[in-house]
Amino acid sequence: MASRSLVEQPGRAASQRQSMLRHRPEIVLVPAIFILIVAAWELLVKLLAVPIYILPSPTEIWRAFRDGLVSGTLVEHTLVTLQEVLVGFAVGSAAGLVVGVLVTRFRLVERTVYPYVVAFQTVPKVALAPLIVTWFGFGMLSKVVTTALIAFFPLLVNVIAGLQSVDQDRIDLLRSVNASEWQIFRMVRFPSALPFIFAGLDVAIVFSVIGAIVSEFVGARAGLGYLIQVNNYNLNVSGTFAVLVVLSVMGLTLHLVVQAVNRRVVFWQRDDRGSVVGA
Repeated sequence: MASRSLVEQPGRAASQRQSMLRHRPEIVLVPAIFILIVAAWELLVKLLAVPIYILPSPTEIWRAFRDGLVSGTLVEHTLVTLQEVLVGFAVGSAAGLVVGVLVTRFRLVERTVYPYVVAFQTVPKVALAPLIVTWFGFGMLSKVVTTALIAFFPLLVNVIAGLQSVDQDRIDLLRSVNASEWQIFRMVRFPSALPFIFAGLDVAIVFSVIGAIVSEFVGARAGLGYLIQVNNYNLNVSGTFAVLVVLSVMGLTLHLVVQAVNRRVVFWQRDDRGSVVGA
């Protein structure tokens, strides 16, 4: 019996792996596509003899990435940008949540404040970035302000859409048992709006990375945007690509973190495939 169970365990494990691959083929496809792209890139650069200052090979980019890690330069600038992204995202998201609640709760705020918010959003943040640097200096504050402004609007729009999409019958039911407005907001409005809020957070966190880099392009003493400019000035194209890889990994990681929190918090909102709505 013991020997039979030992034989069955590998077979059961193999069956489970096959089942997982059938239901989640991206586990194999994502790394396979990445390897295919990198291999084709390396091969074409070698065959066409493309100069390194035009398009470096993945091998050269890996060397630049490794050198940046060994020297500590890449880690130092990454931490600066990550701090700007997280603080700006937190400030912009909090402001978007508060303003969104006020707009949906008070008609006067919607009619007087919201038009100015929309008008301000139409102004390109790239055009505002030099002014923000002039007002707040070359330190982290100007980067946080720019990042917060970019992260603010996506969450604001989703908060308003979520709070306005609440089932009116549920609200009427609570009012029939003399529930207060705070109880209605806490028990119905806010939970119903959570899928929209997390969809806004997902967009805002990615935009926050863009906002931090844009502000660093305008004026900075540290950060990945600053490092990109230094590499471009020195014609270090491999170093620039290494920084872009770090930015891509940072944005993807933050996106996955928001999605993971979404799945844990909004566990009741699932579509037919079992994934969280808005993820």
